[in-house]
Amino acid sequence: MTTTPSIETVRVDLGARAYDILVGPGALTDLGPRLALLVKRPRAFVLTDENVMRHHKARLEAAVTGAGIRLDWMALPPGEQTKTFAQLGHVLDWLLGGGADRGDVLIAFGGGVIGDMGGLAASLMKRGMGFVQVPTTLLAQVDSSVGGKTAVNTPRGKNLVGAFYQPMLVIADTELLATLPVREMKAGYAEILKYGLINDAPFFDWLAVNGREVLGLEPEAARYAVARSCAAKAAIVVEDETETGVRQLLNLGHTFGHALEAANGYGPDLLHGEAVALGMAIAFRYGAELGVTPPADARRVTEVIRASGLPADFRGRDRARFTAPHLTELMQQDKKARGGRVPLILARAIGASYIHPDADLASIEAFLTRELLETA
Repeated sequence: MTTTPSIETVRVDLGARAYDILVGPGALTDLGPRLALLVKRPRAFVLTDENVMRHHKARLEAAVTGAGIRLDWMALPPGEQTKTFAQLGHVLDWLLGGGADRGDVLIAFGGGVIGDMGGLAASLMKRGMGFVQVPTTLLAQVDSSVGGKTAVNTPRGKNLVGAFYQPMLVIADTELLATLPVREMKAGYAEILKYGLINDAPFFDWLAVNGREVLGLEPEAARYAVARSCAAKAAIVVEDETETGVRQLLNLGHTFGHALEAANGYGPDLLHGEAVALGMAIAFRYGAELGVTPPADARRVTEVIRASGLPADFRGRDRARFTAPHLTELMQQDKKARGGRVPLILARAIGASYIHPDADLASIEAFLTRELLETA
């Protein structure tokens, strides 16, 4: 279904909790009439970060003015370091102080950090208030805004405390991406590449040819890439909402990537998407070492990731932070690790990823030792 020639609707068909993802340039204009159908009173709460508020507050206000909806705003500091229990407490206190109840809607207006924080706060607020995602980064539009995973980080690891809580609506307006730094765009693009690597080799081939147009926000290329990514994730979420089976495929690159982020102290010199890109390249090379991934595919994945301006190996990384023993120790703390083994997403080919349930961490440590030595 298409609401206008440039806006595509992707349906996440979860029965009574089904919702739409509106994708394309100008999709934000649909927020007002859609929101009017969701709120019990003509108001909504908006959680954002300081950068997004500066760039886009007026656009969101304009989108709901015609619907007569008043917005109550809270802006958090930008960055992964914001995703903490302390900040979650501030958000909940703001909602309670504003008289929010289960008939109200919280709009998460920002990137993945704001979406994760907003979703978790909404799930906790009087045991569940309405929740709408308006993602403003490419990474959030194609990944974290879809599927209902919410969480905060702890000193022991990323996203270890959270809940599955689906939004009521997602608005992925690709025009909002125009203010993103190039590096942030590339970080989000890593998640788009991921969908091709999981189960859509033709999409990966298309990206290898058209990636520059996507990153340059050519309207049709960007809309197509975001919508196809959202549809791919929606199909997996509908089959396995709570990540007990096939949804684990969406973690391609993430087990390595989360360990890389933790080793880096969630610092700004390694963005989440950059860690995922490096994690995917590592996963394909590790699969090749195990004999399950064709070496030619591992080489091609490394080449395409590197050509996209994303990290594909450890070059330029602080070797005091990134050591094989430390990375494997952090992988052992992964919420899915058991008894010295961890499930990994590996691939039999590009577009043919699978769940490798019990990768041996000693083997991974030896492999990472070699990876680090080869790029020293």
